[in-house]
Amino acid sequence: MDPRYPIGRFAMPAQVTPEGRQAAIEEIASTPAKLRAAVKGLSHSQLDTPYREGGWTVRQVIHHVPDSHLNAYVRLKLALTEDKPTIKPYNEAAWAELADSKSAPIETSQTLLDSVHARWDRLWRSLKPEHFARPLMHPDHGERNIDWLLFIYEWHGKHHTAHITELRKQKNW
Repeated sequence: MDPRYPIGRFAMPAQVTPEGRQAAIEEIASTPAKLRAAVKGLSHSQLDTPYREGGWTVRQVIHHVPDSHLNAYVRLKLALTEDKPTIKPYNEAAWAELADSKSAPIETSQTLLDSVHARWDRLWRSLKPEHFARPLMHPDHGERNIDWLLFIYEWHGKHHTAHITELRKQKNW
């Protein structure tokens, strides 16, 4: 197993169904609770342990997820309200090196993630089937649609939760 991708790399489903969308929405909704469970009981030194050689610390992972999901929430809103908007990427590695990601208490990001997901979940569940085809332009990936946003962020939450749970298994924490 590649420790960078404990659940494998993202792959868009070959066929998207209403049931698959619903399952992805449910998974996104459960991400904050799953991340809280993954870090429950960890000490400060454990939070400051990289999940892999050369990787982010658990603390940085916990702060990264709401950074990423805030961006995704905005991307979804843009795709719903503008004609094929170009979304702005951000330098995740540089963000992870900022003081708020390296040393802030994880509770701040856990609360932020809870709040973002409460709004994001309401928005996901309001979408009609035709909304999922709405296009957006990603400078690194080209034209995508809202289905892509849904499934990549379903994967994203599981991906980072697995970074932490796999580290806990390796370290017997």
